[in-house]
Amino acid sequence: MLPTFFIYNDSMQKQTLNQILENIPIVHRSASVQFDFMVEGIQYDSRMIEPGQIFVALEGGNVDGHNYIEAAANRGAVAAIGSQSIDNWVHLDIPYLQFENSREALAYISASYYGYPSRSMVLIGVTGTDGKTTTSNLIYEILRSAGFKAGVISTVNAQIGEEVLDTGFHVTTPEAPDVQYYLWRMKEAGLTHVVLEATSHGLAQHRVTGCDFDMAVVTNITHEHLDYHGSYPAYLQAKGHLFESLHQTPVKSFFPERLAVINKDDSSSDYLESITRVQQIRYSIQEEYDIWAEEIQSGKDGVRFKARGSNFAVDVHSHLPGDFNISNVLAALSVGIFGLKINPDLAVKGIENMQAVPGRMEQIRMGQPFQAIVDFAHTPNALENAINTVRKITDGRVITIFGSAGLRDREKRRMMAEKSAQLADITIITAEDPRTENLDSILAEMQHAAENQGAVLGENLFIVPDRGNAIELGVQIAKAGDLVLACGKGHEQSMCFGETEYHWDDRIAMRAALSKLLNIPGPEMPFLPTRDQ
Repeated sequence: MLPTFFIYNDSMQKQTLNQILENIPIVHRSASVQFDFMVEGIQYDSRMIEPGQIFVALEGGNVDGHNYIEAAANRGAVAAIGSQSIDNWVHLDIPYLQFENSREALAYISASYYGYPSRSMVLIGVTGTDGKTTTSNLIYEILRSAGFKAGVISTVNAQIGEEVLDTGFHVTTPEAPDVQYYLWRMKEAGLTHVVLEATSHGLAQHRVTGCDFDMAVVTNITHEHLDYHGSYPAYLQAKGHLFESLHQTPVKSFFPERLAVINKDDSSSDYLESITRVQQIRYSIQEEYDIWAEEIQSGKDGVRFKARGSNFAVDVHSHLPGDFNISNVLAALSVGIFGLKINPDLAVKGIENMQAVPGRMEQIRMGQPFQAIVDFAHTPNALENAINTVRKITDGRVITIFGSAGLRDREKRRMMAEKSAQLADITIITAEDPRTENLDSILAEMQHAAENQGAVLGENLFIVPDRGNAIELGVQIAKAGDLVLACGKGHEQSMCFGETEYHWDDRIAMRAALSKLLNIPGPEMPFLPTRDQ
């Protein structure tokens, strides 16, 4: 998807493969020990290989990169890296290097190729189930308000000075070469502080391995991705890697005090405290810890509260609605005040500077007599928070539109349908990246769960396979003063059916539905293969 990221740049110091291998902490086996040829880049997609690049064979759920090693060699790869035995590749015309874990190898080789850029900056990692992107951007705004040259790498984009780069279709940490490229670009641009969003997949799949973190922040760890991790303890452990890493890499002379920021309101706090061996800052909206919230007021203009610590008290206004965003603000303030020693009054200016995050409680206004909001909530906890938040900004009915992804945590389908049936006035269940699963089966599971909570099909529960039709239905049944809430996609730019990504944006779809309702000019509804169903 990002082929230009791996082409050699004249401002980089060109290295041989020997030099790259000398600077990684893991070992390999190979039939040769001399790799004195220059490396022009690193690729894990054989279709994107250009002459002079290294091909790293990754084993995924559906694809084994080892099957494409010969294709990569034919395209000009100068070496191949994998986890299969070197005995399988003695016939290969290019060197083959065997590592125990090819994803780990990809990460360290990428970091070495780009000169370990994270070692030249203060790196702040943010993880959690919900709120990662919001918290990352809040920290970024605090850094900018304090005058730091800062960047951010999130699942939405990478911000390098005034340049914004898209980081992909779906919500996960970019692959290791992409991460290291972004960090290198930031180093070259003179940035001193970077916020990096770290998903559980990103941590478990070594996408941020080779990044030397100075601070780790957690938002919450709730029910998500159990399809991949297998159990909540395994999911918790994956998130915990970020906190364990704080004491495992060399301390930077220009930033010797590493810090862990932990949410004491979340059930993950005891575990994270037990595995963290650096200074800890704990935040809460329920009790008095290192930083806490008092005098909370919620309204249509966001939230206002007083943030307190043992030696400070500051008034905070965030444009982001919802009590859950108070937690995100406290996490960001913890980094600024405790980690970077920023004056609390200056830190809260950064909070107020952030108007919104793309696809997070994003208002869509086209003159309709009701509110329309697009939000990324795609977990039971996030959906509950989203519905509770919009309840406070409308006196009318709440109409929710959402689905649950195929080939992902199956249990949350039931949980999300139950939450909406319990909390919303009208529930519309629709498609959300069914992938190769049968959409009708997914919808049937969710319908059954909603009906078990008392929802009645055709009255306050509707099953609409096509997401465009579902959003159109939502705005059609909305009355003056109601609120239509489309959840699950947020900022994302595609929807997956089978193995095909169709261009999709909930915000465009909402505008298309509203323009049709109001009979005014607007965008066309994006196409999905379910349109005629």
